[in-house]
Amino acid sequence: MTEQVKITTLPSGLTVLTERMERVETVSFGAYIGAGTRHEMAAENGVAHFLEHMAFKGTTSRSAIDIAEAIENVGGHINAYTSREQTAYYVKLLKEDLGLGVDIIGDILCHSTFEVEELERERGVILQEIGQANDTPDDIVFDHFQSAAYPSQPMGRPVLGTEAIIKGMKRDALPGFMAAHYTPENMVIAACGNLEHERLVDMVARHFADLPKAERHEPMAADYTGGEYRESRELDQAHIVLGFDAPAYGEPDYYPSMLLSTLLGGGMSSRLFQEIREKRGLVYSIYSFTAPAEDGGLFGIYAGTGESEAAELMPVTLEELAKVQLAVSEAELNRARAQLKAGLLMSLESTGSRCEQLARQWQIFGRVIPAAETVAKIEAVTQADVCAAAAKIFKSRPTLATIGPIGQVPKLSSIIDSLAA
Repeated sequence: MTEQVKITTLPSGLTVLTERMERVETVSFGAYIGAGTRHEMAAENGVAHFLEHMAFKGTTSRSAIDIAEAIENVGGHINAYTSREQTAYYVKLLKEDLGLGVDIIGDILCHSTFEVEELERERGVILQEIGQANDTPDDIVFDHFQSAAYPSQPMGRPVLGTEAIIKGMKRDALPGFMAAHYTPENMVIAACGNLEHERLVDMVARHFADLPKAERHEPMAADYTGGEYRESRELDQAHIVLGFDAPAYGEPDYYPSMLLSTLLGGGMSSRLFQEIREKRGLVYSIYSFTAPAEDGGLFGIYAGTGESEAAELMPVTLEELAKVQLAVSEAELNRARAQLKAGLLMSLESTGSRCEQLARQWQIFGRVIPAAETVAKIEAVTQADVCAAAAKIFKSRPTLATIGPIGQVPKLSSIIDSLAA
């Protein structure tokens, strides 16, 4: 932890993290709640995301337009997002307007009114959002991939919820979820930029004083199963996601798996891009990714390909998965290390990225991790470590999700047989 990072835990249990950046004129500030889709009951799937939308729709002292105008009158930006493990509300402002940002975020988290008229209007907005996602195959295929990897459990449910559940969701579900999860012990306040820690702590103590008190709710453990989702649609391309069980945050193979993803499908020089797009012309887009969580993770490969090219795509991909288990060159490992380190260090130039990193590290590890420590762990990964991580990941039962003209996309059973050969 650098000298610029300061931590205070208020008597309520709310933790405030700051990192001072003297040479900028702005501040990023956010409230990060350790609750998302995986903390929902099956019958209320989508409530965390619905709540995130409704938090901006009015408080006891501000209307929805009051909230928007207050931030934009000073040239600031306010937004929020919901993921499977977290919900975040954040602002970016000029340094002299930090007090306004703290006031507004505190207000929407402590005093939202969930008026019926606004709720019904936003219900329609979310149904439009679900419809848009369903009409975007290279987007919705990832929801089906997640569901196939974690069937019949919270970790596999869509962040947006389903159309049927959102249509039937009662108003009381939203303040109920907020009361259960938006508590001091389950929330981290983080801020980065040109700020004074003690002054911010005083503002947070004042504007977040009315957070609810409740016991922490532990989510159902993530239980990777693997499986298959296939949907035939009249599209120009088949959208394919192939994935596997992968390390959680902090596990020994976490950094080797990140380097594996980078050298396998992380850029134009990666193995998959070179072999499948550049040499064979089978795709426009192909890449690999890691999706770690607190108690599990996914390693995935996405490709969009034509109907006739789909038959060749999968065998070539599986061949690359076999090769990377056997050997990794020092040159490509060094290139992957450079990509990861550059991405990390470049992100530190953004107050918003640094703010989010502070909060996420505290929620997962209970401490702030210095960039130098992360760089050292990346540097310590060997060629043998990457090959061993690949062997472990690609021996897990695969997950396949595909949408489009899928007649030439191999079935999961065929993929399993090929991986075992």
